[in-house]
Amino acid sequence: MTQPRDTVYHRTLSLGSDPALRRRYMVMDEPIQGNMRFGLLLEILDKVAEEAALHYVNQFHPTARVVTAAIDNIVVRDAVDVTRDLTFAATINQIGRSSLEIGIRVEQPGAPALHIASCYFTMVARSGYGEDVTSVPLPPLDYVDPVEKRRAGKALARREEYRHQQAARLEPPNKSEYTMLSTLHQAQDDPGFSGLLCGRLTASAWERTYPDQENVPFTIFGGYLIRRAYELSSICSELVAPHRPIIAGVNRINFFHPVRMGDKLHFTARVVYTEDSYVCVEAGIERLSRDRTAKALSNSCLFTFANVDAELNHHPVPTVHPTTYAEDGRYLAARRSLHTLLRHDTLI
Repeated sequence: MTQPRDTVYHRTLSLGSDPALRRRYMVMDEPIQGNMRFGLLLEILDKVAEEAALHYVNQFHPTARVVTAAIDNIVVRDAVDVTRDLTFAATINQIGRSSLEIGIRVEQPGAPALHIASCYFTMVARSGYGEDVTSVPLPPLDYVDPVEKRRAGKALARREEYRHQQAARLEPPNKSEYTMLSTLHQAQDDPGFSGLLCGRLTASAWERTYPDQENVPFTIFGGYLIRRAYELSSICSELVAPHRPIIAGVNRINFFHPVRMGDKLHFTARVVYTEDSYVCVEAGIERLSRDRTAKALSNSCLFTFANVDAELNHHPVPTVHPTTYAEDGRYLAARRSLHTLLRHDTLI
């Protein structure tokens, strides 16, 4: 049986030696800290996860492919130095019946060595296309090393925790959450109220997909879609962050329906929650088929940004106020998700 250590897949982004590549990944043509286009990094991470999973799956199913089902979370720990190479080490942490959790460690070797991010992708192995698509069963891994056993346990815990979060969305707020929401609503009744309303903190965009964006046959590369969702979310976060918002974590990205060539896409982003220096932005991608007969939510995303100054010191952001029942629900969901992220990890 294969052990997780046998599934490691490496990739290097040669930012240090390739000026043209470095310029493509820069946010600004200035010497600022964290000068890295995170949206493009999301594209690479999705492709690295796909390659790592595919190398394992094709040993048993040579014609099968893998698709991204979810990005469970990405925790950003250090700002990228765009003048140094960036390395990616992907490992299969755990395998279900036909699913795989891929853990990716992003680092910058050298002095000092930087641990940039920890990322967790859920991939699914499939065969066939269209109505004939089926999930393919996969053999399990053999966990011998204690570290590998611990990673597999954490993968199962992440999956279970997400199930609890989804179930909690259907539950009414507890007493403290109800009091918090009530206070936010009552503040809006004050004649001198000048707070930020969630309903006004939105951004949207439309675009059409084309054949050169195809990844697996007939469908568009998921990494491109989440890059576009991230870029719009980053712009949306600036409606709240008075300094510079940088990505601190990806709470969750779900892939519900594939996007096909010729689809028209509607991207929406909205600020749903703020706390201390953090801004949570929810993004959705809705696809409309070329013949306009099919409409579905393709992706949902939740990003957390940190409001920082030029030295990457954190600064508080204003409180946002939900008004409608739907906004209350998104506010609580983002709050719970952020607290779960902060409970387990230290963000940038």
